[in-house]
Amino acid sequence: MRVVVSGGSGFIGQALVRHLIQQGHDTAVLTRHPDKVNLGRPLLWDAKSQGAWSGDAAAADAVINLAGENIGEGRWVAARRRRLIDSRLDATGALVEAMRTQPSRARVFVSASAVGYYGPRGDEELDETASRGEGFLAEMAARWEEEARAADSVSRVVILRFGVVIGPGGGALAKMLLPFRLGLGGRISSGRQWFSWISRDDAARVIDWAMTNEGAAGVYNATAPGPVRNRELTSALARALHRPAIFPIPAIVMKVLFGQMAEETLLSGQRVVPSRLLANGFRFERNAIDSALQYALHRR
Repeated sequence: MRVVVSGGSGFIGQALVRHLIQQGHDTAVLTRHPDKVNLGRPLLWDAKSQGAWSGDAAAADAVINLAGENIGEGRWVAARRRRLIDSRLDATGALVEAMRTQPSRARVFVSASAVGYYGPRGDEELDETASRGEGFLAEMAARWEEEARAADSVSRVVILRFGVVIGPGGGALAKMLLPFRLGLGGRISSGRQWFSWISRDDAARVIDWAMTNEGAAGVYNATAPGPVRNRELTSALARALHRPAIFPIPAIVMKVLFGQMAEETLLSGQRVVPSRLLANGFRFERNAIDSALQYALHRR
């Protein structure tokens, strides 16, 4: 298949592009910095407007949309909230506009979203039928998904609500390692908040499945079948590093350091289950947080 990927140099995107090339797909990467693309064929774009890249996207068999500024890189001040939203809506809108130039072409559009769509929900188990929640992340995810659905008339559309992606060399795990390696790690606040996650390899496999399975359409939760509480996550990370996890971090510290981001990501969570993926036969390679962390930390 001819595949065009936005966000191909990001944490999920790098693993995805590697996977697609291994599967024999002709893979192009939309990027602002072509000289930094090590895998795939780079296509220069600004993630806002049409250009030479548009023809490749319009002619592709699959367009994969992972573009969006990282939510964990700084406090959510007003200007940053605008950038987080605009980076997603602009890129998605540009891709949809490009595909509309060849409206009769058979293609699939796989667009990322996030479990933040559900908002803080306590112990409620959330499958794809659950309603939208409250908060900034829920609003952003809903608007992102609405922009992607604009491609319905020109493409099969699949929206993947990703949990936190766990893998080697980056992502959320990289930010957690230092205090644990120093023996200063521990649960956040009560540790009861749910953590919905997926291994990076499984994230790439889910995207491939959505791309190649012609019956796939609509929203899927891209999370491992076993969500865990924060206290279970921190205990598993301590075991994997052979370090203690005895220093809980008070909620007030997280609020002072991270503001609204702490409220919506670190002090609350979602208990998300991938009901539609499981019902449609997808098999996760890493179902348990222990095995995912062991692989991410000790892969050679």
